[in-house]
Amino acid sequence: MEQESVCVLKLSPEETGRLRSGVNLITRAENESFVVFKDDNDYKACLNKCKHQGGTFVKDIEDIDSSVLRCTKHGWKLDCSNMRYVNPPDSFKQEELVPEIGEDGSLSLIELRPPQPWQHDARDPEPVEPGEVIMTYFTHACVEIKFGEVRMFTDPWLTGPSFARGWWLLHEPPPDWLDRLAKADLIYISHLHSDHLSFPTLELLEKKNPNIPIYVGNTSTPVFSKMEHHRVQMNNVNILKFGVWKEINKDLRFMILMDGVHPEMDTCIIIDYKGHLILNTVDCTNPNGGKLPENVVDVMLSDFAGGASGFPMTFSGGKYTEEWKANFIKRERTKLMYYKTQIVRQVNPKVYCPFAGYFVEAHPSDWYIKETNTKNDARALNELISKFSPGIRTWTPVPGSSLDLGKIIRNPRDRAAIKAPPAGTKIFKDSWDFDKYTSRINSHVTNEIFAFPEWIEFYYKWTAFKNYDLVLRMIETDDNFEPIECGYDYLVDFSGEMPTFPDARPTRQHNYLEVKNRIGVHRQTVVRGMLWDDLYIGFNNRISRTPDTFHYLFWNHMQILLPLDPPDWDAFLKDQKAKKMHKRAVWKPKNLAEIEGKRHHETDTLSRVRAYDVAITAVPILLGIAAIALIGFARSVFSK
Repeated sequence: MEQESVCVLKLSPEETGRLRSGVNLITRAENESFVVFKDDNDYKACLNKCKHQGGTFVKDIEDIDSSVLRCTKHGWKLDCSNMRYVNPPDSFKQEELVPEIGEDGSLSLIELRPPQPWQHDARDPEPVEPGEVIMTYFTHACVEIKFGEVRMFTDPWLTGPSFARGWWLLHEPPPDWLDRLAKADLIYISHLHSDHLSFPTLELLEKKNPNIPIYVGNTSTPVFSKMEHHRVQMNNVNILKFGVWKEINKDLRFMILMDGVHPEMDTCIIIDYKGHLILNTVDCTNPNGGKLPENVVDVMLSDFAGGASGFPMTFSGGKYTEEWKANFIKRERTKLMYYKTQIVRQVNPKVYCPFAGYFVEAHPSDWYIKETNTKNDARALNELISKFSPGIRTWTPVPGSSLDLGKIIRNPRDRAAIKAPPAGTKIFKDSWDFDKYTSRINSHVTNEIFAFPEWIEFYYKWTAFKNYDLVLRMIETDDNFEPIECGYDYLVDFSGEMPTFPDARPTRQHNYLEVKNRIGVHRQTVVRGMLWDDLYIGFNNRISRTPDTFHYLFWNHMQILLPLDPPDWDAFLKDQKAKKMHKRAVWKPKNLAEIEGKRHHETDTLSRVRAYDVAITAVPILLGIAAIALIGFARSVFSK
């Protein structure tokens, strides 16, 4: 297939002549909005669609006379004179349309549309029998799909926490999950975030079957770059090029696609079985740059929840009052709901399933986050989709529920195509084995490297972040973000070719970022050379900043671009001892025991409250499952 050149907007000579110098916003109809920047007789143009989550650009009162537009969704700013985003700074470039001036003075905007990879070697759909393809939901982003005799799993986070100790599974996976996972023929893992690449899960899988083929995309930050640091060895990891079919057998193939906002990390997948497509966009903010198959997808899955970032719940100071946070969260949930609705309407699948969002901040020390970091409800999203797109069937999954693709293909409204879980299935978790995992994390607190304050310089030079006007203050704290005796409190200035470590804030004007970190997670991150997601996404820090600016380059580096090899701490210790450097107290075990004892008490008290909360939440779903079962029983009786 050849690239298409499509005229998406044509202005008459008169309309072209009325264009002003600078920014022009043009709307023809719904989903037909454009930005045209005029500079003398030169033009730049793009769709009026933010690449983050498809928001609309408007003129900000602060930039009314400039070339900068602001997105109404998240405040991203686009400089139309060069089509680069200025907020986040030094980040993305907008895809441009090609302006063409006709001989009569008219202006045409041309969109270049290359063929999409799934269109290569497209197959005509073949019949699929009922029972031939069964998709079973396990928990969060994990589903098992049986294609004939082939079993495939996606993103198996099935035990333990993710993001250190910040996220815990909301749902209880089927009790035989490990046996079923160990018998899988292949596993797709979308990206390296620990709610998708779950090392506690892989640790158990390794003992049963370390040779299962695992497929990941060829991201610039390798998905399994930290496998050996977690002491897990999966022997059959396959890295696939983007947009190329991977043949499993004559009926089954799939391809991995990248995200338009985070191509260095996030991916999504299209599965083709006998010409029928399953699209799983997982966590992609802008899957495949917004170019997705339309009107040909049988089942679509995506994330839905939101609340997956430290912002704004871990921020303080300035505007970050409780009222501001509550209003922000409410607005963001609404925006995400409608954005997901738009994508689903664009794809127009036969069935849509929201998943990849069923987590809970269950640890007692995170009660504040759990109570304030409200998330979207999958049922509410499905109701919204049903309202605007009644032709799309929706599925709100619970562990053990399943979908029969063969029945869906024959009749998308077949009630028997989607089954409730077996009777007696446990839906929600009520215990999480906190101590097992927090003890592992806190074991890093007493690591010998922290006896030498020189670890700070060694570590931050290892990160290789530099030449950026930012002064960072890091403060180690207890679980409640209170400073602790023997905890480190230090400054890092990244403005030069090498970071420096002043005793006080510089007198020059500078960007300032203050971060309080739970000592266990902070030290584990340092020792293992891990990405800072455990700190930030895991709600394990509290942040304030002056001025209130998102430093994209800093966070993108610390969360994605850190060196693949961890710091050489053995060499560091050898050097410190050779120089007979002064040692300080690493930590007072007595203090750590006191914190642990306090936490045990909190766990015992709050676990009972949490179990009650879960039980109350479960009642409507369990009643619904019971009703479905009774209806099915009645039908079977009266049909005889």
